[in-house]
Amino acid sequence: MTVDSFDPSSHPSQAARRGLRLAASAACVAVATLLGACSTTSPDVIKPGDAQRLSQVADAVVLSVRTVTVEGSQSGLGGATGAVVGGISGSAASSNSKSAAVAAVVGAVVGGVVGNTVERFGTREDALEILLQMPNGERRAIVQAKGSETFNPGDPVILVTTGGKTRVMLAPRVAAPVAPSATTAPR
Repeated sequence: MTVDSFDPSSHPSQAARRGLRLAASAACVAVATLLGACSTTSPDVIKPGDAQRLSQVADAVVLSVRTVTVEGSQSGLGGATGAVVGGISGSAASSNSKSAAVAAVVGAVVGGVVGNTVERFGTREDALEILLQMPNGERRAIVQAKGSETFNPGDPVILVTTGGKTRVMLAPRVAAPVAPSATTAPR
C-alpha cells in the first residue's frame, strides 16, 4: 500500500477503534457477571419446579465434612463470546487491511481461550463433601455447595430428596411435648 492510495474513509478512525475496544471490554465484563450467576448447587436455593413438590426425607448423622471445589462448566458460551469480542477488537487494532485480518484471527483465538477460562472459573463453586451414617448402618456421601448451615461430626441431619436431587439440612430441634398438668377434681 502506498501513501498515494491511502483512503482514510475505508479505515476505522482511532475514536471508532477505541469505542470498539471499550464495547468489547464491557461485553467481557457482562459475560463474566452473567456466567457467575448462571448456576448454583446451593442447598439454600430451590428451583421453581421443585416448589410445592412432595420430597422424601431420611435421617442421618454426620461422620465427617471436608471442603471441595465443584469444577466450573464449559458450555462454549464463554469461548464463543470471547472469540467474537477478541476478533472485533483485533480487527480494530490496525488500519492496514492485511494486518487487521491477522489481528482479528489472533484476537478471536486469544479471546476464545480467555472467554472459556472466564466461564470455567466464573461458574466454579466452593462446596462440602459430607459423609453420613444412615440409621440402618449404611454410609453415604453427598457433595453440595456451601449454604448457610454449618455441619459438624455428630450432627443429626435430614436428607431431603426432590426430583432425584438430594440436599443435607440440619435436623430440626423438636422440643419434647409437654405433659398435660394433672388437675385435681374438686371433692
